[in-house]
Formats: sequence, C-alpha cells, structure tokens
Amino acid sequence: MPAFRGQYSYTLDEKGRVNIPARFRRALTPEARETFVVTGGFDHCLFLFPLDEWERKETRLREQSITNESVRKVVRVLLANASESSCDKQGRILIPPHLLKWARLGKEVLINGALDRIELWDPQVFAQYVGDIEQTFEELAKDVIF
Repeated sequence: MPAFRGQYSYTLDEKGRVNIPARFRRALTPEARETFVVTGGFDHCLFLFPLDEWERKETRLREQSITNESVRKVVRVLLANASESSCDKQGRILIPPHLLKWARLGKEVLINGALDRIELWDPQVFAQYVGDIEQTFEELAKDVIF
C-alpha cells in the first residue's frame, strides 16, 4: 500500500491536466496501473486514489447496507463525481471540469500527500484551512496520533 507524503506546487494546464509528482508515481503499486480515481474530497479539495486503493473503498461501500441513508448519500455523491484518469507519458492526469470548479482550482494547484490518497487544493483555500485549524492543531494531534 502506498504512503503519500509531502507537498508540491504545480500548475494546471489549459486542458485541465496536472502533473503527479514523480515521487508519488513511484509509490504506486503495479495494481494501480498508474491510474487514479479522482473525486470530490472534504473541505473543497479533490481526492486522488490509486485505482487499487479505490477498489478497496468500493468493496467497503458494497458491504454497507443501502437501507442506511448515510450510505446512500455517500455512494451517490462520491461515485457520481468519481472519474478514472491514467497518467500520460509526462505523468499528468486529466481533472474533469466539474471537479475543477467544485475544488475552486485555478492555475496553481497544491498537491498534498495524505497517506492512502493525494489531495489537490487551491493554495489559498488550503492556506485558509490551515489558518483555521492552526490554534487547535496540537490538541487535535494529541487526540489522533500521540
């Protein structure tokens, strides 16, 4: 299972493509086939899951009961926005226009490693997000990891 770490700044080209950092591409398993599933994430970022990791998420969703309203909502929204994209020879993937709009992505894109996924952020949206949690980060970290 890959572990994505680090932060990179890239630009989005006119066709809506963004480079995936070489370090992240090297972390992919052969089962991912250099393919990502892109979908709307939390806090107005995009989630990029390697194909094999996405398939594990889908398996977990299939195990849930559709009688559960929360499950239905998550499946509908998450999968309606999901798009498969393979790396081209330059290591770029195509981001669908509706997801670019949803994540408020312009020319500049912040690419963050987030363990089992990659997150794409508008740099200003991410700076605001970090600013909002800065004062509580230590307490959050104590509860989550320490």
